[in-house]
Amino acid sequence: MTRRIALLALFGIVAATSQVLGQGAKKSDSVVKVSAAADKPDAGGRQTVTVTLAIDAGWHTYANPVGLEDLADTQTTISFTGNTKPEVLKIDYPAGKVVKDKTVGDYKIYEDKAAIKATVRRAKGDTSPLEVTVKFQACNESKCLLPATVKVPVQ
Repeated sequence: MTRRIALLALFGIVAATSQVLGQGAKKSDSVVKVSAAADKPDAGGRQTVTVTLAIDAGWHTYANPVGLEDLADTQTTISFTGNTKPEVLKIDYPAGKVVKDKTVGDYKIYEDKAAIKATVRRAKGDTSPLEVTVKFQACNESKCLLPATVKVPVQ
C-alpha cells in the first residue's frame, strides 16, 4: 500500500504541474537539449544515428528501460521519420543509473549526458534528411516538468 501511495504522490506532482501550464509551468525540453548526428548510409542503406541528451545539472530523465512498470510511460524513447520511413534495425539505449527507492521500487535515470545509438536502414537511394523524435520527461528531487517531444533533423 505504501508503494501505491508514493506512486500516486509522484503522479500527483506531474498532474499538478500539468494544471499550472497556463501559469508558466516549464516543459522538460527547458532543461534537456537534444542533438543528433549520423554517419553516411552504407551501400545497403544502413545508417548509424547518435542522439545525445544534454541534461542540466540537478535534473534527470527516465532511462529506457526505466525498470519500474509504473514509470514506463515516462521512459525516454526515440523514433524516426523521413521521406521514406526508415526501418529501425536496432536502438541501443544507455543502461542508466539505478535509483534505489524503498517506497516505489528501483528505477533507472539518465543524468548529465546520454547518448542513444540507433541503426536504421533507409530505402535504396534515399539520401533525404531524417527526423528523429525524442520523447522524455525531466525531474529533479522535488518536481517533474511537463513531458516533452522534441523533433530534430538528421542529415
